[in-house]
Amino acid sequence: MSGSNSRPSALDRLEVFIGRWLTEGETVAAPGAPSVRIFASDVYQWGPGGQFIMHPAYGRIGEQDVGGLEVIGHDPATDQFRTHFFDHNGNVITETLTFRDAAWTWQAMHHRCKGVFTDNGRTLTAHHEHSDDGERWTLSMIVTLRKVD
Repeated sequence: MSGSNSRPSALDRLEVFIGRWLTEGETVAAPGAPSVRIFASDVYQWGPGGQFIMHPAYGRIGEQDVGGLEVIGHDPATDQFRTHFFDHNGNVITETLTFRDAAWTWQAMHHRCKGVFTDNGRTLTAHHEHSDDGERWTLSMIVTLRKVD
């Protein structure tokens, strides 16, 4: 296997995520689905070689145990970050992750999330939205991640 081990400088932009986070929030009530509390633990750490971020997440949405593993890397062809989320149900969700106007946006066909860091990077507030058709978006949950180390 040949190639350079040089790390793309674009990855430095992801440093703000690195750490352990406690996550709290709630889903947005919808017809037939009341709002429920969300409690989770998120860890963002560099993978071997510093080319990817590994992000395991464990938590509860209401009474349901949830979790998964997100892997974040950089696509030099598009200068965008790509994420792959392997969830507790065996699904794999691929999203683009961009930083624009002081906000991080994860974007997939039927899901998107906009996150904004405050408190000198120690708080991340994320608004998740869902769409059935990719055109009309509905707020689905709001969570706040607080850095614990």
